Amino acid sequence: MIFQQRLGTLADKSERVAALARLIAEQSHGNSDWAERAARLAKCDLLTQMVQEFPELQGIMGRYYALHDQEALEVAHAQEEQYLPRFAGDRLPTTATGRTLALAERLDTLIGIFAIGQAPSGAKDPFALRRAALGVLRILIEGKLDLDLQTLLERAATRFEPAIHADNAVETVFEFIMDRLRGYYLDQGVRPDTFEAVLECRPTRPLDFDRRVHAVNAFRALPEAASLAAANKRIRNLLKKVETVLPFEVRPALLIEEAEQALAGRLVELSSEVIPLMETGLYGEALNRLARLREPVDAFFDQVLVMADDPALRDNRIALLNELSSLFLRVADFSRLQD
Repeated sequence: MIFQQRLGTLADKSERVAALARLIAEQSHGNSDWAERAARLAKCDLLTQMVQEFPELQGIMGRYYALHDQEALEVAHAQEEQYLPRFAGDRLPTTATGRTLALAERLDTLIGIFAIGQAPSGAKDPFALRRAALGVLRILIEGKLDLDLQTLLERAATRFEPAIHADNAVETVFEFIMDRLRGYYLDQGVRPDTFEAVLECRPTRPLDFDRRVHAVNAFRALPEAASLAAANKRIRNLLKKVETVLPFEVRPALLIEEAEQALAGRLVELSSEVIPLMETGLYGEALNRLARLREPVDAFFDQVLVMADDPALRDNRIALLNELSSLFLRVADFSRLQD
């Protein structure tokens, strides 16, 4: 039975999905044997007379057949859960193997169809790729799977025949899924500039992306947010004008103004606190602590001439601002936030 003429049969697809499902299960601490077994059985019920007569029973009959054949309970339930979510707002797979299979199946379809030039166009989306992309995001985010989407797409691409050149589709599919993520957050009432601020840092793990979005959303409610966002805009504009190579680090001996000394000291102090928080995904707590920078940042811009005549002082001050900007960029590009 042909899945798609250039992409082969359902058996070919099952082989690809089985390999990818095993990888996903390994990375998410699931049962890799169950994941592979579920993938190999996933399309079998499509060839039965029951499903051919009643197509809406696909997956449901697969679960019954697997239970009848005494497959592992989770493998059987994955036969039905591979199709979840079927539509926006639909329930997600409840088993680890079901989530793994649903994810692998969609990633394989997305890479394959894009690779043969059949991406959605306008209202035309015969392979329901928009729905598949949203399903991938919901499974990763709402299912709490902290997996790297870029890596998964790259691994999915390796399973296709070389003539398909599936690796060329990876970046396009990643951007396509990110575009669906924009809509996902708009539906939740997240402001577009919040999404763009996080997107600018290009996190490749959707669950990590979600943590950043919610952290930035919470940060915007703080009284210090507007001032620090404005400071980040000012810093980014200054950095765009810099033509010289910045010093690798701030040189304390060149910090001659009290305000720049205070900012440098506060940065050193806060960096040791917030970087470990950011590395463990505690972005909200990190941003709450960075909010303490408002006073020294405001004082710096009020009292210090960044573009000093002395090139050494100028470069050192720009390096200081670059350190400040880089700290915020570990979460999002706050210069993208609008008033």
